[in-house]
Amino acid sequence: MKRLLAATLLALAPLLALAQSSPVGLWRNIDDKTGEAKAEIRIAEGPQGLTGRIERVLRKDAKPDETCVECKDERKGQPMVGLEIIRGGRKAADGEVWEGGQILDPENGREYRLKMALLEGGQKLQVRGFLGPFYRTQVWTRVAPNGKN
Repeated sequence: MKRLLAATLLALAPLLALAQSSPVGLWRNIDDKTGEAKAEIRIAEGPQGLTGRIERVLRKDAKPDETCVECKDERKGQPMVGLEIIRGGRKAADGEVWEGGQILDPENGREYRLKMALLEGGQKLQVRGFLGPFYRTQVWTRVAPNGKN
């Protein structure tokens, strides 16, 4: 039994390491101003690059039927849960960052140029949104498969 468990863990190790070297997965976004968890965002990779959707809203004042009131495109009025906030973004030539996409701040409806970089062995994700020369940075935390951090 121990040998089977060890063999299984050895077989899965490369897959786990690969998952940690990409922003693909479930992330808890932490407000850069208050330090509180706001949402969980699932990042996936598709033909158009990365996409990120809100999977769970964590704000204390969140309403279950909350929609994106401030959005200015087809996302206006869409439910927050399931809302696509990351569009595009590909791994840069240096392999250390993902850029070229857009990130939406549903609180103000603005879209920003996106740049992301993994930190702490893939356990944290630096998410930076640019508007002209100005930017805002958040550090998101990877949500463990069991849902605990």
